[in-house]
Amino acid sequence: MVAKITVTEGEFTGWQTYDLHDTFDVVVGPFYGKLDPDGHMRCAFRAERKHMNAGGRMHGGCLMTFADIAMFQIAYQEMEGASGVTVQLDSTFIDGAYVGELIEATGQVTKAGKSLIFVRGQINTGERLLMTFSGVIRKFTPRD
Repeated sequence: MVAKITVTEGEFTGWQTYDLHDTFDVVVGPFYGKLDPDGHMRCAFRAERKHMNAGGRMHGGCLMTFADIAMFQIAYQEMEGASGVTVQLDSTFIDGAYVGELIEATGQVTKAGKSLIFVRGQINTGERLLMTFSGVIRKFTPRD
C-alpha cells in the first residue's frame, strides 16, 4: 500500500497526498485530498504551466488523469485496503482552466459491490464546472 503524507506547510496544509515517487502521478501532480465536513472527499491541485495545452488552457489529458486519481480517493472507504484498477472512465468536458486556478474534484460512490465500485463526480474551479466524470474501479488483492 502507498503511504499517505499529511502536508504540513503551504497552500495545502492539512491535506493529504501519497508517497508516489518515480510514478506517473509525480509527473502530473502533485494532487491532494481531504475529507469535507460532510464526510465526502475533496481532491485538488493548483494549475501550473505544465498542465496546459498549446492553446493556454488545461490539457484534457490532465483533467482525465485528475478525474482518475480523484475517483480512487472518492472510493477510498470502499476499497477496504485493496488495490484497484480503472476499468471504465467516461468524461464530459465543459470548460477550460488556466494557470493559477485551483482545480477541485468532488463526487460520490453510486454503488460498491464485492469487486466493482461505481463513482461519479465533477471537477470545478471556483463556481465554474470544468468536467463531469463517471467510472468503474475493479478491486483486487495484489500478488506478492
